[in-house]
Amino acid sequence: MAESPIFVKTYDLVQWLVPRTLKFPREHRFLLATRIQTRAFELQRALLFAAKSASASETAQALRRADVELAELRLNLRLASDLRLLDPRGYAHVARLTDEVGKLLGGWQRTLAH
Repeated sequence: MAESPIFVKTYDLVQWLVPRTLKFPREHRFLLATRIQTRAFELQRALLFAAKSASASETAQALRRADVELAELRLNLRLASDLRLLDPRGYAHVARLTDEVGKLLGGWQRTLAH
């Protein structure tokens, strides 16, 4: 499980996000940075729950939750970029990471549906 691509990519995403959000200006650190970190950790948690679930319905529910967490994370990252808390190059990088996680998540959901 730890070597599964979605867990590796999600870990890379969290590892990249945490130090950058800690550098947000004080007025954004406690709200937006915390939201970004929370969404990233909740995404990771939902994926772990999906992998450890005993039934297909629990797995599907956890994957839907992960999808919502990913969508919220993307919105918060876009806001951080629009507020110039992430430079364009950093935003491009994190957008690629979230896209990769999204593709892997979608693939997992499709596999489960069949």
